[in-house]
Amino acid sequence: MNHKKSCLPGLLALPILAMLMNAPNVPAQDKPAVPVPDAGKPQPVATSEKSALGFAELADKALLAMQQRAAELKATGVAVVAFSEGDSVKSWSSKMVVVGNLKTGPSKNDPAGANLLGIAYAKAAEMADTLKASGSAGRPPLKGEFGWQGGVVAKGRTGILIAAFSGGPSADDVKISQAGLAVLTQSL
Repeated sequence: MNHKKSCLPGLLALPILAMLMNAPNVPAQDKPAVPVPDAGKPQPVATSEKSALGFAELADKALLAMQQRAAELKATGVAVVAFSEGDSVKSWSSKMVVVGNLKTGPSKNDPAGANLLGIAYAKAAEMADTLKASGSAGRPPLKGEFGWQGGVVAKGRTGILIAAFSGGPSADDVKISQAGLAVLTQSL
């Protein structure tokens, strides 16, 4: 008596099994052709690809200008540039570079030390709200803001342009930021 079974039925079932595993999942109800925004959930802000790409290319040039100005002034710290399409800041693209130091250690004037990146972004955040140079909002600083000078903002052709530096004296931070903003305003 031969107890060997044929493998043929099992081999024939393999293509059917593969087809079923790759079959599309079909929902019980059709979904609408155009997605309906959910009013309760945040929606992404539309930006033109040209402006976003323009900023990405210019950000490096603006940050380089800020690094060069910082070197001239013998300042170290953090440089930030940001771009928000439109007349008010609803979202932004930003880029930063460390120019020597990300933070400072404790000192006589600042016993806790300082996170220069945090300060530069706080300056940028203040300007995003006020659309005025940091430290000149004309109102008391809100929580998260310091009211420190060192950031500059401008309305460009396609949106809001922001440059901020932290690490040097306020007057130098402003000069360094102006160098970055000058590059951004040429094209955006």
